[in-house]
This record gives sequence, structure tokens and C-alpha cells, in this order.
Amino acid sequence: MMLKIEAVAAPQSRPLDREDIQSHPLFAEIERQIALHLIAIHDRTPRLSRLKASHRKWLMTHSLFALSLQRRDDDPLSGLTATRFVDTVMRLAAASRNTATAYLAELVAYKFLRDVPDVPDRRVRVLETTEAAYDAMLSWFNGHLACLDRLDGGTRQQRSLADGRIFRLAQPMIAERLSEDPLWRDPPDSIGNFLWSDYGGMVLHDLITRIEHYDPKAETTEIAPLALSTLSDKYMLSTTNLKRMFKKSEDDGLIGWQQPRRRGHMWFSRSFLHDYFQWQSAKFAAVDAAFHEASSRLDDNRWTAAPGASG
Repeated sequence: MMLKIEAVAAPQSRPLDREDIQSHPLFAEIERQIALHLIAIHDRTPRLSRLKASHRKWLMTHSLFALSLQRRDDDPLSGLTATRFVDTVMRLAAASRNTATAYLAELVAYKFLRDVPDVPDRRVRVLETTEAAYDAMLSWFNGHLACLDRLDGGTRQQRSLADGRIFRLAQPMIAERLSEDPLWRDPPDSIGNFLWSDYGGMVLHDLITRIEHYDPKAETTEIAPLALSTLSDKYMLSTTNLKRMFKKSEDDGLIGWQQPRRRGHMWFSRSFLHDYFQWQSAKFAAVDAAFHEASSRLDDNRWTAAPGASG
């Protein structure tokens, strides 16, 4: 459905904090909404999942986007360079120097990054995001704004769609907030064995979409029977890899099935979903705070220099 944009409303009076978000009665439903949105991005262009294959890569992706969006037309050597990116990754302790360098090369090969033309110093390789990568991150941003709007009746998504500068200004703020938030940067062990694995985040999104009824006070939450082969086929993961993701959570009593050999209805423990939703609330709070700050700067004309082209 096309969104009809008329007058752009003023931003909400204040951003929602993580307590507001996680305690909201609609939070479980917007978690399902954003999970479906992110899976739809994956289904349209599966290769884009390389940008967020694991939590480590997602941290690196936000960092490289921020560097790319901070490029200035009046400084041809600004923006995303291998040196700046590796320095950022090392500061975050997100990966080794070799892993960071290899990740940049991977994204260039997949055509998610490209060289900025006509850089005056040939010793410096300046990169920028391609249209495909830029559009995917923009969709990620607007998808989260739409969810936040459901919590308080706001018009964040409408405002963002009407003014693309909001995303370009907000995304580096989101990257900084998330990288400095210990809860987001280092997810709880209960969900970490998924998130640190390749495509484990997509698996968690898929599981959340299958929750039809959620009671935060219930000891367990059930979903319909689910075979690991279903997830394996959808996300092109080996069954061995999937079993490894699930095993620790099963051994710890965080998830399971009603019957032996992973048969019958699947269930999640209250602590497992609490940890996941709390972790997600940190992300939503960072997005909302960045949206408000970006909107405020634009309204006050405090952002006078536009970044260079980035898709």
C-alpha cells in the first residue's frame, strides 16, 4: 500500500525510552511487525543478509554506513576508508583487523560498496554504499519508525519519507548509540549463541513471527510445531549449524519442544523472550532518540552541510 504524504507533522515531543518501549502492551506485536519487515527485505534480496549475517557483522555494517554518510563534498578524502573502518572496528572490539579488512572486500565483491571516483590521493581508497545497500538500510530505518509510531500514534515514518535528510543524519547517531550501549553490543548469553552465529538473527526473527499469543507473565510461550529443516531450507543454513544454535538454549531450558526429538509444539521460556525483547528495546530506543535529534537539528537549521552522495 502506498503511503500518501501530505503535510509533514512535527516530531513527537520526546523519544520513548527502553522502559516505555518494552513495557508497552503492543511491544510484542511490533516485534512481530519488524521481524516480518526484515524477513521481507531478506526475501527480496537474500544477498543483502551478508550485511547482518551475524551480530558482529551488523555492528560493522552500521559503522561503515555511518562513515559513508559522514563524507563531505568539501573534503574528498572524508568518509569511509579502510583505515577509518578498521580503527572503528578495533575500538568496538567487534572483530580482528584482518576480519574487518576481509569484510570490506566481501561487500565490494557483493556490490554493496564501491569506490568513490576521482579521489585526489591515489594512496587512499574511499568507499561508498551502493544504491542496493543504501535502500536496504533506509528500509530498515523506516520500518522501525513505523513500529514506533504504533506505540504512541506518532508520524515518524511519514516525516522520514518526506525528508530523506532525516535518515542520513540519524543513522550515524544510531550507530554511535548502539556501539556504546553494552546491552546491545554484548547481548545476553541466552540469545547470544544465535546472534553470534551466521544468520542466527534471521532465525530469531523467524521464531518471533510465529508467536500468536504472548503473555509476559506466562512461564512459557508456545508456537506451532516447527522443524529445523524448515528454517534450514528458508535461510539456506545447514541443519548442523542450526542444531548448534539451538542446543545450548535447549540444554539451559530456555527453549524446547513438547515431545522428544523436537516434535510437537515449540516453546520459549519467559526469561528467553524477556532477554530478547529487552535487547530489542535498546535498539528501538536508539532509533527513536536519533530520529528526534535529527528532526530537531533540521528544524533548528543546525545541520547546514549535507553529506556526499551515498546511493
